[in-house]
Amino acid sequence: MRKGAKVAIVGGVFTVMVGGAGYGAYNIVTAVAGDGGSSSAGAPAARRSGPPSGAEVEETSAKFLAAWAKNDADGAAAYTNYAGSAAPALRGWHDDAHITHTVLTAGTPAGAKVPFTVKATVSFEGKKRTLAYGSSLTVVRGETTGRALVRWRPSVLHPDLREGDTLVTGEAAAPPIEAVDRGGAVLTKEKYPSLGPVLETLRAKYGKDAGGSPGVETFIRRAGGAESGAKTLLTLAKGRPGTLHTTISASAQAAAEQTVTKFPKSAVVAVKPSTGEVLAVANHGYGQFNAAFEGRLAPGSTMKIITAAALIDNGVTSMTGPAPCPDTAPALSQTFHNLTGMAPDEGATLSSSFQRSCNTAFVKLSDDLGAQKFAAEAQNRFGLGKDWQTGIVSYDGSVPVNGNSDDPAGMIGQGKVLMNPLNMASVTATAITGSFRQPVLVSPELGDRRLATAQGLPASTVVQLKQMMRLTATSAIGTATHAMAGLGGDIGAKTGSAEVGGQTVSNSWFTAYRGDTAAAAMVEGGGHGGDAAGPIVASVLRAGS
Repeated sequence: MRKGAKVAIVGGVFTVMVGGAGYGAYNIVTAVAGDGGSSSAGAPAARRSGPPSGAEVEETSAKFLAAWAKNDADGAAAYTNYAGSAAPALRGWHDDAHITHTVLTAGTPAGAKVPFTVKATVSFEGKKRTLAYGSSLTVVRGETTGRALVRWRPSVLHPDLREGDTLVTGEAAAPPIEAVDRGGAVLTKEKYPSLGPVLETLRAKYGKDAGGSPGVETFIRRAGGAESGAKTLLTLAKGRPGTLHTTISASAQAAAEQTVTKFPKSAVVAVKPSTGEVLAVANHGYGQFNAAFEGRLAPGSTMKIITAAALIDNGVTSMTGPAPCPDTAPALSQTFHNLTGMAPDEGATLSSSFQRSCNTAFVKLSDDLGAQKFAAEAQNRFGLGKDWQTGIVSYDGSVPVNGNSDDPAGMIGQGKVLMNPLNMASVTATAITGSFRQPVLVSPELGDRRLATAQGLPASTVVQLKQMMRLTATSAIGTATHAMAGLGGDIGAKTGSAEVGGQTVSNSWFTAYRGDTAAAAMVEGGGHGGDAAGPIVASVLRAGS
């Protein structure tokens, strides 16, 4: 479709308008709206290869949208590359979502991609509402037929639909909730956008326990059930909300929401070390994905908190003990380096190597510690990988033992170690209190959840870790000093940067504490830990709990 092309139902007649400026030409196809009849795709064209031409993109998208608009599911599916999956989804548009009238307006194609808007009438039990949104489709070359076809994805139907999801109109999957923070302030997705997916999941899992009653809605029923949440698209009749208490702090959440937007892809979590309660969770650039809780990326040198604890607990060295920092350190057929410009220091202590974030110091000690003891420290003392029950979907970290150079790499937060801001905020909370308290977003009484437990740390280890983190945030050589400048009270931090998959700019990581608040952030492609993730964490700590 050229600029301004439209697909619409006008007066019960389906019309495809194709033309240039001023709509100089029209191709008219008539059909009774919603007649459910099949459309003819015509005789197959001669087999072609290569990307679809502009004319093919226009023609295929127009025919697909035309069939969809008149509720011809099989006809529309015939213009896709996966008709077997497309047909039932398109059939559900009418049968499950109860959409009786559809207007589709195509925009200007960008190559093989065609944007379009949807204006649909939902009719259910005497109630009618209009559902309007934008979507897009992409035209590809059929692998076996050579035809130009719409690449089928559930997101063509609605951009928030994923594989296995269902679009439904009827009694809501769960009663609505009024989520409140730890002080009783109401939390809404309008005021705190990052909480949108979180609130959807909390409603799906605990709405029935919050005391409300469901209304009538058009919603996306997620393939994963209550654990994955449900997304409301349209409300036809309001339900009565129940009150759901969360551990969130409105002030910390507001700071988190504001600061993550400064970077294209970033996430942050804050927890209360004395209780494990989550005070803030914010994401930017991840859509519906809660990267702060579910992300799986190498955390860089923030992992040295666990490595330092393991070295101390296993008697390898201590805060004031030796941890030489050479230019390079070989380990299991790989040579490890420090950041450019770091001067070697053969007389370094564990504390000074921690403050400067010297990679080679930790790698040199990896043989004395061993991968098994390192992994055991992460799991048994810091509670990582122990099936956390936070209240929503979360990933609780992974510290594998590989038997190759990934093992020493893991001790500096590279290799196969995978973490997210939730994990690293918890690591800091354990390091400064000595007790692992599994993070929670809602009371464990909801859903009768059994929280993970771990051994925690000896008091002497806690004293040393806190002091090293304090110096990292305040000393002249500390890599976190600049980011933490201006924060008073009892503070400490650890920076990290991690190169993943050949990135030209490393991911930025930072974790820190101030009083009874611990926080961690990651910024993809943010560079050094103190440059991008550091200011995010400092802002959240400044807001407090």
